[in-house]
Amino acid sequence: MNLSIDFAPPIAAAWIWLIAGLAAVSVLYALWRRARGALARAAAFAIACAALANPLIVRETRERLPDIVALIVDHSSSMDIEHRRAKADEAAAEIAKKLSSDKTIELRRAEVTSPPNEDTGTQLFASLASALANAPPNRIGGAIAITDGEVHDADSANTANLHAPFHALIVGPHGERDRKLAIVSAARYAIVGQTSEIVVRIDDFGSDSPGPAQVNLRIGGVDAGSRFLPTGKDTAIRFPILHGGENVVEIEARPGPSELTLANNRAVVTVYGVRDRLHVLLISGEPNAGERVWRSLLKSDPSVDLVHFTILRPPDKQDATPIDQLSLIAPPTRELFVDKLDSFDLVIFDRYSERGVLPFVYFENIARYVQNGGALLISSGPEFASPTSIFRTPLAAVLPAQPTGDVVQQPFKPLVTAQGEAHPVTRGLQGENDGSKPPLWGRWFRIIGANKVAGETLMSGPDDKPLLVLDRVGKGRVAEILSDQGWLWARGFEGGGPQTELLRRLAHWLMKEPELEDERLSMSIANGKLAVERQSMSDAPKPITLTYPSGKTLALQLEKSEPGLWHGSAKADELGLYRASDGTLSAVTASGPLNPKEVADMRATDTILKPVARATGGSVHWLVDGGIRHIRRTAPDQPASGDDWIGLRANGAYRVTHVEQEPLLPPWLALLLVLGSLLFAWRMESR
Repeated sequence: MNLSIDFAPPIAAAWIWLIAGLAAVSVLYALWRRARGALARAAAFAIACAALANPLIVRETRERLPDIVALIVDHSSSMDIEHRRAKADEAAAEIAKKLSSDKTIELRRAEVTSPPNEDTGTQLFASLASALANAPPNRIGGAIAITDGEVHDADSANTANLHAPFHALIVGPHGERDRKLAIVSAARYAIVGQTSEIVVRIDDFGSDSPGPAQVNLRIGGVDAGSRFLPTGKDTAIRFPILHGGENVVEIEARPGPSELTLANNRAVVTVYGVRDRLHVLLISGEPNAGERVWRSLLKSDPSVDLVHFTILRPPDKQDATPIDQLSLIAPPTRELFVDKLDSFDLVIFDRYSERGVLPFVYFENIARYVQNGGALLISSGPEFASPTSIFRTPLAAVLPAQPTGDVVQQPFKPLVTAQGEAHPVTRGLQGENDGSKPPLWGRWFRIIGANKVAGETLMSGPDDKPLLVLDRVGKGRVAEILSDQGWLWARGFEGGGPQTELLRRLAHWLMKEPELEDERLSMSIANGKLAVERQSMSDAPKPITLTYPSGKTLALQLEKSEPGLWHGSAKADELGLYRASDGTLSAVTASGPLNPKEVADMRATDTILKPVARATGGSVHWLVDGGIRHIRRTAPDQPASGDDWIGLRANGAYRVTHVEQEPLLPPWLALLLVLGSLLFAWRMESR
């Protein structure tokens, strides 16, 4: 039971104050005039004003409310090492047991987790604010956080809204050591054929005398060697950009003298290769309708540097025109086919026949150019079936189709073969046949008879004669088109066809662009889901083994989605580097940023939380220094921590369950007192 006095005036308080003021003026005037009975009048006025205020005796029945205490347990990624999570859960269970036995405490527990694919780090104070969101400030008794101290929202912690001491219990030993590799900067784009640069930093945290660290480099899943880098300083690593599109670079530092985790020893960078200029050498032989199409197509692309070499007069043509008048400038054949041949990205022979203009040694150079990684495209006409065919030169060593000597003259629609349906160069071409009807593109009228001796036939003509054949030769690639009728598609004959798209894909395949590879493994991550794509010409590719950033593995079976393409998916619930491999091909991708906050420094520390604890009157203790501290209840104006104990504020909050009121000055008593005081004043004045 709690007693108190309250007031419930029947009129506005301003009126009571006005009456009291007038009464005070009247009494003061009477006192100044030394009138008899002035004090009795003052008493009468005071009793009247008190009666108007209507004082009440209030009796309250109160129920004490428990103080709210938040227990925050860190379950972020950094707590997965060195059994930290188990130790934190054990400490949390012991604290919860102690506090649950105290009926004056309401315990609210919350866990801090690392959201997948989000680089938010450990948001401990966000979880604390959520746990106390609906708690009245006068009921908050304190907060206890069990963590390794690696908290990333301590700077934004609003200690003014906590209204109670904050205590941190640090999980982990003092003086931990760890090696960390960080990407300081990396170029997003680079020119194909040139080098790009990544600036990295390797730190041996806690080491007294760090030495150089060995770093392994992989580009596109292929080992690119290792090197030794100094620790504690930014160091540049240069590497070549081998092809256009994505160039995935993996950087991994070998384990240091002491390691907490290897999750922060590796990183992946994606550099997009961009071709500065595509250098193309076009060699035209006999004039034909397709020559202008080739030239227009290549010249229309501003990224193509075209050198067009045309045979104006074969040696067997006899006329009276002097040779020195056939051209203003002598053809630079030696410069093109000897000195600068390797500078070209692509060499195209368009209906060229061997008539003694180019020496055989030049053809040997071109064959060697292909073997060493060059790209060659042959567009054939009737001359390919003649005795002057370039197949009768040293170039035959790299050509995938051998002429039979036949030239078939009949209308036909080019068909995509079964291999072509699975190959990225010809799969899904606009107007392609679906197996039940001819393709929706125009006809051609001539095909050169040939036998495939190597490579893959992607398109065919009448009687399954090869029309488009691709082959890998040494480090280079060759494509052979066994018809000179492609210009009909460019001119829109019978609706035309996808000539531009087909030639674009051919060029990209010849340039080894990854998206056109017929054997390719790739991965991507979006919305917490990892997607694996396998391009293969085989009937059933091998199963994929996924390796997560934590080191766990998963066998992934792929499902065929369309000819040549298999897909699979898995959850991507970890930040870091994912790797996929089928034993031959490999792919990597990263979830989250290059340097996730959560793995920036995995050592247990009390430095981050000490300012917050100090600002709230709380404390920071290490579990290894004495286990669970004693827990005391303290008054709001008393210290809330000591060397071996932590305090939770006792606020004394309550809820009123029953209220009784009765007048302190009943109206009849007030009237009696007023009349008595007035009568006494009258008697005093009448003397």
